Amino acid sequence: MVQTNKTTTAVLQRITVFIEEMNSWLSASRLRLNPAKTEVMWLGSGQQINQVDVSDILILSSSVKVVESARDLGVIIDSQLSLSSHVAALCRSGFYQLRQLRLLCRPLPAEASKTLVQAFISCRLDYCNSLLYGVTDKLMRQYSRCRMLRQG
Repeated sequence: MVQTNKTTTAVLQRITVFIEEMNSWLSASRLRLNPAKTEVMWLGSGQQINQVDVSDILILSSSVKVVESARDLGVIIDSQLSLSSHVAALCRSGFYQLRQLRLLCRPLPAEASKTLVQAFISCRLDYCNSLLYGVTDKLMRQYSRCRMLRQG
């Protein structure tokens, strides 16, 4: 489906109305929407996203850039909902923690070192791992290699 300018304009108008209504609801609850911390992301297949040529949106008189991925509650969500950015960040974080712990674990007994590795790496890998249900085999293999870190 090729999106025309008319369709894109209609979608942007609906988003603007929704944001204004949400801001009114928040104001009634004595809360405030912060455009500086607001991110907009298009969701869809690569082909669908490439057809939308909007790079920033006006929200409450502030221009907000459209992003490829966003972090919410520690989970990185990308525009295609593939979670590849999240798995890459998990692996990066796990290897970083392992490098940091290597210096600390040298003088410790093996059992204490194993406990430290499991405590610092397992909590990161286990957090929200149920979101990975149904990801591609390639991504699951990458995640499984990172889980091997917890074995010290």
